[in-house]
Amino acid sequence: MEIPTDINAEPPNRASFEGLESLDRSIVRVWTIKTGLFSAILAIGVLVFDIMNFFESDRAVPFGVYPLLTLGVTLALSFWIPRLRYKYWGYDLRAQELLLVRGIFNRVHTIIPLRRIQHLDVSQDLFEREYDVAKLIIHTAGTRSSDVILPGLSLEVAERLRDEMKEFITDEAL
Repeated sequence: MEIPTDINAEPPNRASFEGLESLDRSIVRVWTIKTGLFSAILAIGVLVFDIMNFFESDRAVPFGVYPLLTLGVTLALSFWIPRLRYKYWGYDLRAQELLLVRGIFNRVHTIIPLRRIQHLDVSQDLFEREYDVAKLIIHTAGTRSSDVILPGLSLEVAERLRDEMKEFITDEAL
């Protein structure tokens, strides 16, 4: 590893998304819908709890305040978090490896050597199918973190990446 001699040079491990491919913009809608559904389910759970405790004599807060507060906060987060997740996700398919950089608060750099890939899946759930996005699931050799997911790709890009990596795997095996 080459050590930079310029004291003002950017450290090699500094999180930088320059030069990385970004995810498909439609994934923001998918993530917003999913977190919105979670918010609604959570608010319903808090409402059920509030109804079950309706006749408590020592209520400090009027009926319905907790469910409304829960719904308001989680819906606000449902619109904010997916946009941040999208902003802080990047990938780059290189000659011998796949680089993934992600994380809002905790930045994670993952390098997957292409020669370690066992098999590849392109997957879509119900919402991803509606917005024509997919996730590429990369199964690698090893036990710890052996499945790596690259979400938010357009279906065409996911299939192209899968085919490019598959071609490398089959060429490497020969």
